Amino acid sequence: MAGVNGKNSWALLLLILSGVVLGGFIGYLTRDVAFLSWLNYGQDFGIGSGDGNGMVRLNLGILVISFGMTIKITVAGILGVILAIIIYRKL
Repeated sequence: MAGVNGKNSWALLLLILSGVVLGGFIGYLTRDVAFLSWLNYGQDFGIGSGDGNGMVRLNLGILVISFGMTIKITVAGILGVILAIIIYRKL
């Protein structure tokens, strides 16, 4: 699947996902470092039941299905996405 200028869109998606993951990891690692703790600042949002466990349950009698999703957007994650886009443009 070719994108703009014949570049692969899957490569962009992979780079952006890598940027989010690595940025979130760096933010998590720097949360206790005084001058870098701002990298872990962010917001959580997602799908959940509101009872604190973040799961939605579907009880069908003999089968119980639970699902949920939470996303944490941090400053480091946003910086990771920006860096991934810059790298993609340079390639």
